[in-house]
Amino acid sequence: MVKSEYRYRMLHTMLRVKDLTKSISFYTEILGMQLLRKQEFPDGKFTLAFVGYGAEATNTVIELTYNWDQCGSYNLGEGYGHIALGVPDIQSTCTDLRAAGANIIREPGPMKHGTTIIAFVEDPDGYKIELIERS
Repeated sequence: MVKSEYRYRMLHTMLRVKDLTKSISFYTEILGMQLLRKQEFPDGKFTLAFVGYGAEATNTVIELTYNWDQCGSYNLGEGYGHIALGVPDIQSTCTDLRAAGANIIREPGPMKHGTTIIAFVEDPDGYKIELIERS
């Protein structure tokens, strides 16, 4: 384990999505990320779209994977937890997200067994995204 400097950096989290257009719209229009790049792989019959809050070279991003032959047939999987986003004011964030059409599945409040204020929003495929209030 490296103590004074990190040798590794998280690059992205990959999510398989049922409707790429809907997912890109959710992450860019509702959560305010940028579509960083999109690439089709006809031989593999899939498309990748990378979204995030900054360039991939310096920020962790989300890779949205759309498999052309698999649309609509995914289970969320038992190993998936959630993606966490820090927000400055969780109440106004949830109000804005709800107004934009997002499904808030856990209203803002203290986390179980703690004091950190969190909420959860669900993306179009049912993936959970935790919002954590950061002052």
